[in-house]
Amino acid sequence: MAVRATNTPRWLLPTPSAVFQTLVEDRDILLPNALVTLYEVALGFGCAVILGVGLGIAVYRSPTLSRVFYPIIIGSQTIPVPALAPLLLVWFGIGLLPKIIVTALVGFFPIVVNTVEGLRATDRDVINLLRSFGASRGTVFRLAEFPSSLPFIFAGARIAVAICVIGAVFGELVGARAGLGYLMTRAMAQFETPRLVAAILLLSLMGTGLFAAVGLVESALLPWRKYTAVRGHMERDGAETES
Repeated sequence: MAVRATNTPRWLLPTPSAVFQTLVEDRDILLPNALVTLYEVALGFGCAVILGVGLGIAVYRSPTLSRVFYPIIIGSQTIPVPALAPLLLVWFGIGLLPKIIVTALVGFFPIVVNTVEGLRATDRDVINLLRSFGASRGTVFRLAEFPSSLPFIFAGARIAVAICVIGAVFGELVGARAGLGYLMTRAMAQFETPRLVAAILLLSLMGTGLFAAVGLVESALLPWRKYTAVRGHMERDGAETES
């Protein structure tokens, strides 16, 4: 209504009805490009999980690696990853690999940090109990440390999968032949603002859906989490009642 009342040009700010009409009429263009972006996000996110969890475990288990590499990992986040996209394009050309690298670099940081913090948060009493029974370091990791870190890892993964969508779009904006980022570049050049907004809407839905999907995987793999949360709320409410 505000757009119509102010007579704002369609190319400057399209009405919701124009965006919806574009979603319907241009679905044969939007959906294939959305699948390309989704494929890039999935591959980049998978690489981010493998890299983040693996590096987090290595940093946790090795004091030397923790002192040397953990500050570097933290400091690396001061480098704007989108600025690396043109350089990757020069190195690897217009293809899938630069998009995967950018997406993985954007997504791995919350995973590696949450992995380290989750491992460090393991109950020391449980670790000492296992060691008192003669458990090896690998057994302690398998039975106590890694399971306790899983909620942290999934928390990082939920954040990572959402920002991986941004990483994939950054890669496509620099150079691509398909994808929603590529479609947005063409729409901006041709002043097709309804298509641009439609692509942004699809990216928003994609990020939200992937965030929810990771949450569903967590609920399926860690069903005890919800019971722990309920118990924690009950104990906290009981303590507040007593006070």
